[in-house]
Order: sequence, then structure tokens, then C-alpha cells
Amino acid sequence: MKKSKFLWLFSFMLVLSLFLAACGGKEEGTKTTEKEKEKEDPKTTEEVAAPDEDQVLNIIQTAEIPTLDTSLVTDAVGFEVLNNIGEGLYRLNEENVAIPAISDGEPTISEDGLVYTFKIRDANWSDGSPITANDFEYAWKRAMNPDTASEYGPYMMNGVLKNATDISEGKVDFNELGVKALDEKTLEVTLEKPIPYFLSLMSFGTYYPLKEEFVKAQGDNYAKNSESLLYNGPFTLTNWDGTGLTWKLVKNDQYWDKDTVKLTEVNYDVIKEVATAVNLYTQGDIDKVALSGDFALQYADDPETQVEADTAVYWFKFNQERLGKKSPLANINIREAISKAFNKEDLTSVVLANGSFPANFMIPKDFSFDADGNDFRDVNGDMSTFNVEEAQAAWEKGLAELGVKDLSLEVLGGDTETAKKMDEYLKNQLETNLPGLKVSLKEVPFSVRLDLDTKQDYDIQVAGWGPDYQDPFSFLSLWETKGGNNQMSYSNPEYDQLLKDINGSLALDPEKRWEAMAKAEKIIVEQDHAIAPIYQRGKLLLVKPYVKGIIAHPFGGDYSFKWAYIEGKK
Repeated sequence: MKKSKFLWLFSFMLVLSLFLAACGGKEEGTKTTEKEKEKEDPKTTEEVAAPDEDQVLNIIQTAEIPTLDTSLVTDAVGFEVLNNIGEGLYRLNEENVAIPAISDGEPTISEDGLVYTFKIRDANWSDGSPITANDFEYAWKRAMNPDTASEYGPYMMNGVLKNATDISEGKVDFNELGVKALDEKTLEVTLEKPIPYFLSLMSFGTYYPLKEEFVKAQGDNYAKNSESLLYNGPFTLTNWDGTGLTWKLVKNDQYWDKDTVKLTEVNYDVIKEVATAVNLYTQGDIDKVALSGDFALQYADDPETQVEADTAVYWFKFNQERLGKKSPLANINIREAISKAFNKEDLTSVVLANGSFPANFMIPKDFSFDADGNDFRDVNGDMSTFNVEEAQAAWEKGLAELGVKDLSLEVLGGDTETAKKMDEYLKNQLETNLPGLKVSLKEVPFSVRLDLDTKQDYDIQVAGWGPDYQDPFSFLSLWETKGGNNQMSYSNPEYDQLLKDINGSLALDPEKRWEAMAKAEKIIVEQDHAIAPIYQRGKLLLVKPYVKGIIAHPFGGDYSFKWAYIEGKK
């Protein structure tokens, strides 16, 4: 995904001057943005969409929504929906730059870069009540309250907001978090240290506001269905019962920027089979579908096909302690063997065939750049390549160390058609190239996989990660010892120290920080084989030509429909 390297440099220059700006870049999404269209045709936004056209978008998802509680969401589906029904102090715009949203302009920043003071714009919740500074204070503290059991609260706030780390370690009460409503329209945020990407964090779902009175009135029922939620984004949610396969976004008439929003409805259906989705598309029932495998090859030259780059990377997670008991994957040689025993090129070009490409790394390509415009990916290059000879040597050594001649392992994966085909391919590769290995596949719905991951009830898991902000640390922080997203009992003191340095003593030294991040990635992938990278995702899409202005984001929620519209539908 091509980003503006100048914007990264500009952001870091502002950091050094203690006026921190959002990291960002340009991603055109699935089609020309409204802003670009206006450059070609100087019409106003209101003139773009013909008033007599039905402004309804019909799309699919491949998984259900596990939850829409901002404190509990951890998945791509939930964050995409949140991105369209909610809004934080900042929002990613059409060029993927974080700009003020509920914040009334830029914050004031203390000379030491630690205290940000935001003014809250005049904006309402979907029930007509005003959004206040307390809504942010309550939401953030709720995410750090141990009783909430949030994974993303500590993940997003530790080392960022003052006292967050101490709260996570039980040393300080969650009410001591560095956020305070000075009055209804003024929010004061105190950081633990200067954070280069802080304002881009303010666009992320975990930092969205919550109306305290409403949440407490709902009690245990909060966020269990569309009626037990309040909305402050471009759309509201309807027809969601908490578990269903369909839901709908409806234009939010209370949204402060409602005149920008053209779509009146976005209808979602959960479709897990590509063949079914393609049939619905050709029949005109849905407007956008992702292709893979044979369908990707079949429609590669179709005029309605679009290629969309992505920054999500997928890998094997090796669980070293299953349900409290040490697993065979605690053996580094077993992990190395599996990491090198499958052909990624054939997987991406034949099985997936959707624009994805082999990943021999954790930090994606075309994602983060240094001050000179160099891609972070160029520092370490490839670190985990397909090599049967090396895989088998490590395998034999690992089996000897375990005192066994063969091994049975379970691979936990998804239940979509594409996921099943990929897992079957990986099973065949591993069993063929590692004599004595027996692989069983456990293919479950996404919500079940999340639960099994949290319980660490798996051997190997096919998992992926899309960044939450435009910095390699969004990936590196996953594997901190006992971190909320670790869930595989990986621990390396040297790695943990590097994480502390990256966002601590090296925060304002971009060159040394860059080097430390590269070293940390090398430890995870090449030294410890803690994960086995598989591929960096690409998307091959069929999109109806009348669908305009959907914006794809390189981090946070995958898509925004705020600027989308229908034009030229027959």
C-alpha cells in the first residue's frame, strides 16, 4: 500500500517540535475519492450524487460481529462497523490522515509534549443528547477498569496514557488514568511520555466516547444488540441481534457532519462462501465482493475488478502453553521447522490468487517509512523463507529433544471457504515436508476462534493482524510478555526491554528507534520463531461501477462509508 513518505517525515518533525501530528498517508480505497473527483470536476459534494438515485449500498462480511462494545472489540469486523457508527476525537479522512472530528480543532499541547487539551465540538449522540468531555473520560477509564476485562484498553493505552501501565499491573486504581474532563467541553489528556503517533491513536475505536448514563442504564445488556447502543458516527446500526448474519447501517441525522454523508443505508449480509457471494454479485444483489482462488483467476480481467493493497499480515501463532500445560511448540526447533516447511509462493499465487503475496516478515511492506522515505521492510528483508532441508533438520533435532518420533498438532483456523482451502494446503505441506507430523484442522467461526485464543486452547493458530496506527510498534507490541494479544506464552526479556526503549528512551530519537524496532522484529521472526509469517494480504475485488467513494484504511477500521455514494446505477 503506497503511503505518503513526506507525511511521515512531517509528522516526526512536528514531534520533535512538541507539536505531534498524525502519521498518515494516501490510500484511494476501492475507487476515486470525492476530493479527487472534485479536482477533476469542480462540483460541490452535494452535486456529486444525483438526488433521484437510491443511496443504498449492499455489501457482505465473511464473519459475524463478535461485539460492538468499544472496550471489548478486538476484531476487524467489529472495528469496521465501529468506524462507521462511532467517532473519536480524530477520524481518518479520505487521504488517511487523522484530522479533528469530535475534537473542535487541534489540541493545545504543553511545552514538554505530555499534556494535550482538547475542546469538544458541538455534537450529539443519536438520542439527541450532547457529547461531552466526560464521555471520553468515562470510556477510557472503563477500558482500563480491570472489571471490564478489556484487551485493547491496556494494549492501546499502556505506555501512552499516564498511569495506564501501573493500572494494568494493579499498582494504581483505574481512576488515576491520565484523562480528565475539566468541564463539559474541555478534555485534558496526560501522556506517560511523548508519543510520535498519539493523534492517530485518537481515531481508533478503543478511544471512542461512551455516554456513562446510557451504558450504566443498560447494565449487562449494553452493546448486546443494536437497540442497546448509542451512536455518534455517520451511521446508526439497526437489525443486529448480537449474533445474526445480517445488519444495517442507517444515516445518522444527529451526526455533526451529516451533510457530507450521502448513503442512506448500508446493508450487510454474512456470506462465507466465495461462490455464493459471486452469484449474489452477478445477480445484482450485492455491490462489492472479494475474490480468491479460482474466482480470482476467472475474473482477473473483468472491467469491474479492482486490486486493493493491504497492510494486514497473516501468520501461524505457536502456542507454547496450552491450557496451562507446556506444549511441544515450546521447543524452538519445532517452531523453526514448521516456519520453513510450507511453500508460500504457491499458496498466494494458486490457492489465494487474490493479490496477497508471501510474507517472510512481520512488519508489512509499504506501510511505514523513515525520515528519508525508506520502507521499514528494507531493513531486515526476508527472514523466514521456505526451505525444506533446513526445516527437516530442525524438525529432527526438535523431535530428539522432545524424545518422540512423531507429533500430532492441531491447527485452529476460520470456517470460510477461503480459510478452509488455505488450511488444507498448509496441512498437506506440513505433513509432506515434516515426516512424522500429523495435522488436524479445527475450523470454527471467528467468534469461537477469538474465545479459544483468549483461553489459549489451541496448538497452532492461523491469525492475522492489521495495524491500529501507522507505526511498526503496532505489530511489535503484540508479543510483550503477558500482553493482552500475546495469548501464546511467548516471553523474551531482551524483546520486552526493546519495547520499553522504543516508546521510552528512544521515542524522540528516530534513527535509534528505527534500529531497535528492526532488532525486535528479527528476534520474533528469525531468532525465536515465535510466529511463522505466511502472507501479506491483498484484495481482488469486484465492485459495481456505480459505487463511488468507499475509503479503505491502512490501519484501524478497514473501510469508511462516510464519503461513499451511488452514481450511475441503471
